[in-house]
Amino acid sequence: MTIDPFSTLAELAAALDRRQISAVELAGLYLARIERANPKLNAFVAADAELALACARAADARRAAGLTLGPLDGLPIALKDLLEIEGRITGVGSAAWKDRRSTKTATVVERLLAAGMVPLGKTQMVEFAFGTWGTNPKLGMPWNPWDLATQRVPGGSSSGSGVAVAAGLAPAAIGSDTGGSVRIPAAINGITGLKTTGGLVSLYGAFPLSFSLDTIGPMTRSADDAALLLAAIAGADPRDPATLRAPGFDVAAARADASSLAGLRIAVLPEDQYPIEVHASERAAVGEAQRVLRELGAAVAERRLPLDFGELMRRNGQLIAAEAYSIHRDYIEDEPLPLGPAVRKRVLGGKQVSAADYIAALEHRRAARAAWIEWMRETDALLSPAVPFPACAAGEVDESVTPLASFTRAGNYLDACGLALPAGFSDNGLPLGVQLLGKPFDEATLLRIGRAFQQATDWHRRRPDLGAIGP
Repeated sequence: MTIDPFSTLAELAAALDRRQISAVELAGLYLARIERANPKLNAFVAADAELALACARAADARRAAGLTLGPLDGLPIALKDLLEIEGRITGVGSAAWKDRRSTKTATVVERLLAAGMVPLGKTQMVEFAFGTWGTNPKLGMPWNPWDLATQRVPGGSSSGSGVAVAAGLAPAAIGSDTGGSVRIPAAINGITGLKTTGGLVSLYGAFPLSFSLDTIGPMTRSADDAALLLAAIAGADPRDPATLRAPGFDVAAARADASSLAGLRIAVLPEDQYPIEVHASERAAVGEAQRVLRELGAAVAERRLPLDFGELMRRNGQLIAAEAYSIHRDYIEDEPLPLGPAVRKRVLGGKQVSAADYIAALEHRRAARAAWIEWMRETDALLSPAVPFPACAAGEVDESVTPLASFTRAGNYLDACGLALPAGFSDNGLPLGVQLLGKPFDEATLLRIGRAFQQATDWHRRRPDLGAIGP
């Protein structure tokens, strides 16, 4: 049987259960696609065929013995190159660290392996995860697969993960999100991306950008797949104390009947509160999403937010820079190191943040989070654009600004959960995306809304034409 590489995880799991394909054959399918398409797309730093096939053979043996580990056993996954795997290279998107070998394994990776998943390799990313365009001047920017003639930004910092899933080089990937780094490449590449609440998923073994703001989340073809992955990676971990205070993820609620959204209240961010000018096609996508959600039974209405997304974006950036500088200060000013100039400049920006300013920023964040929780008492989700415009050409990038994070950074600053969903296409065939922000630890509600939206639309089923590079 021919397996569609753009299948969801749930569909691939069903094919494995019906013995229509083996885990080894499935891994081979994606490894072959990576081998053929990656020279153009640059989604992967490197595929790891040895590890993938070893894990796949073990999954087949378990299935033959009737000892399958669960719904993800034998399914391939791509990993952002900041997730440590002991003994293997983790370069964190930096040419300076191309030989950096991990001495530990990230909890997320351990849990994916415990679920029986098959790691295909590490995906490209913005250096040190500090950037939203998806650029990487030293290792190369992944190629957005929706336009093979003109290189367009893939979004970042989980750029390679977004491209890998969009191009069918992996059915799912793991990314990190500090200011939108899961949601932005998801929206730009036409896939689903979940930003989790801080503390829901362990950060142990994920190289940090910002201790306060980092989160780990799935990048998938569907919201249902995101729920499956989150169920595997969420949960308490004594090596990350923040997880010990977090409630569990309710996967049953996330995957409950989504034929109707009756009783749910979805607020819409008024356009006069947008922090940046938004392209007409992205505004139209938000309007169409409102129509679909109303037809599904949700109460959808504009509601003014007592917080300024523009201010939250700037304050989020200040915290990222300050904490990134504390992490990289020992070498960031070492000129001979092959570091990207834009990332170096961003990190050095944190040098200017005084201790008093940093403490004031943390206090402001605490107050803003409290205001968000209070405001959300009367709603279940906030709908907005995910990004202000579709993927622009690489030549149009201005590294001194971060417009793609205009709507996403607020989610990290407020410690909200967030979901980016495919929501249409521009006139020139580029993906459009919307964002839902929810209460802390209410991922189940966002995923249920996302599943309902995707049952009523087919945007997440669309795929780019890879032409000659598509096996």
